Amino acid sequence: MVLKRTPLYEQHTRYEGKMIDFGGWELPVQYQGIIKEHLMVRQKAGIFDVSHMGEIMVTGPGSEDFIRYLVTNDIKKLADNQIQYTLMCYPDGGVVDDLLVYRFSNQQYLLVVNAANMDQDLAWIMEHTPDGIKVDNVSDNYAQLAVQGPLAEKILQKISDTDLSAIKFFWFNPRVKLAEIECIVSRTGYTGEDGFEIYLQPDKSGDLWEKILLAGGDDIMPAGLGARDTLRFEAKLPLYGQEIDRDITPLEAGLGFFVKLDSGDFIGREALLKQKEAHPDRSLVEFEMVGKGIPRSHYQVQKDGQPIGWVTSGAHSPTFNKNMGLALIKREYARPGEQFDVIIREKPVKACITQGAFYKRPR
Repeated sequence: MVLKRTPLYEQHTRYEGKMIDFGGWELPVQYQGIIKEHLMVRQKAGIFDVSHMGEIMVTGPGSEDFIRYLVTNDIKKLADNQIQYTLMCYPDGGVVDDLLVYRFSNQQYLLVVNAANMDQDLAWIMEHTPDGIKVDNVSDNYAQLAVQGPLAEKILQKISDTDLSAIKFFWFNPRVKLAEIECIVSRTGYTGEDGFEIYLQPDKSGDLWEKILLAGGDDIMPAGLGARDTLRFEAKLPLYGQEIDRDITPLEAGLGFFVKLDSGDFIGREALLKQKEAHPDRSLVEFEMVGKGIPRSHYQVQKDGQPIGWVTSGAHSPTFNKNMGLALIKREYARPGEQFDVIIREKPVKACITQGAFYKRPR
């Protein structure tokens, strides 16, 4: 299979990125090392190529009502230039995908979806699109860079024509020039840090990448998929195919805040309402390893020798220097302090459920 490449492929090779197949895309898993890149983002700043993400533009009268019906969150609360995290669900409450909704106006929205789910998302949206609404796959129109870390604003401000401090968390400015390049700049990210995601013409992305690195000097470095995953994991941010999936509902995944059951109908509402009233049978918990071993995705979790669930994500945390994980388990065991076994190389290794142990950015 021929792998797809983003417009920044030349930059990845120039900075000696270790390239891998990521859902059909040839992308860097690391440059100088996952831990080094992870800690750089936590302490200073890193730049990521996320141009593989999917972008879908929805336009026309009735767009607001249509998207409200597609997603679990109440997008009618959005103002122009505001962003919302939400999920699309199947009628049974399982997750089609999680996504960001950018509101340009009540007749124009940009949906940013996971790269691996782009085709299924587009097909699902088109299947439910009413007459008068225009749905366009505009992914090829954009490259996307993420600049993340406590120094992200300071670095980008050096090349910005706009006061970036005016862009609040989960808002965007559709007309920012960075190094004289027209961009859409949002204060969003997938690392648990302050930072920005930047949308621009693909043919300008290599130039902007270099100018951001030049502006940041020793305070920024390229970061790959490996650090992106450990950063999002430490911040307890969900990953499709692990914390949420076709067979895992938002309520089971602890994402009930993003499911507004009392503000209009949406696909999956009835199933999720019933699940909430009955209480989900499974619950997502955070845990730390007591015994030696790193928990990995899909490792079985047992209690007294009986399966009670599985690890959704797990890793050695570079920030906390400990082995941690998230697990979807039977609700009756989902109590802080409860111990269970993670099966690592066919051996049970003790772990303990925690609460509030994952990363929260200092305010």
